[in-house]
Amino acid sequence: MSPRAVVVGPPGSGKSTVGPMLAAALGVAFRDTDDDIVARTGRSIADIFAEDGEPAFRALEEQAVATALAEHGGVLSLGGGAPLAPGTRTRLAEHPVVFLNVGLAVGVQRTGLSAARPLLAGVNPRATFKALLDARLPMYREVATVEIETDHRAPEEVVAAAVAALAPGRVQEK
Repeated sequence: MSPRAVVVGPPGSGKSTVGPMLAAALGVAFRDTDDDIVARTGRSIADIFAEDGEPAFRALEEQAVATALAEHGGVLSLGGGAPLAPGTRTRLAEHPVVFLNVGLAVGVQRTGLSAARPLLAGVNPRATFKALLDARLPMYREVATVEIETDHRAPEEVVAAAVAALAPGRVQEK
């Protein structure tokens, strides 16, 4: 089984909103690897970061992504940092990947620089968010089959663009 679509993007890009809506539009199930990690460990992502550190979380994340890619046939949403792992990027090459792109100002506005987002906590969350975008953008683009700008679009518009891009014959196989 293989996902109909994998959704990636930075915090605030709309993965948690657009992913389930895209799944509904395609008539398939939705799955989020962050939810898988929380269910498996019984701890929040923020707690894992705080107690075990980012490397431990990334190892859990890479394992969760590999499992979900093998098991899930619907729309799969990945955590914002999942494409950092080379193994994940290699695995994603075999799947249609929708990259939800968000700019700095809108991303900061949407995330509210939430404490639930461990990588955005700190002295200067806006600068942290910018650095995160700068570092991850090449990786998102590397794995993306489709890139959709989300800054000034309603979730319904993003879903419509994704459905159109994923239509048979439109998605370039990697």
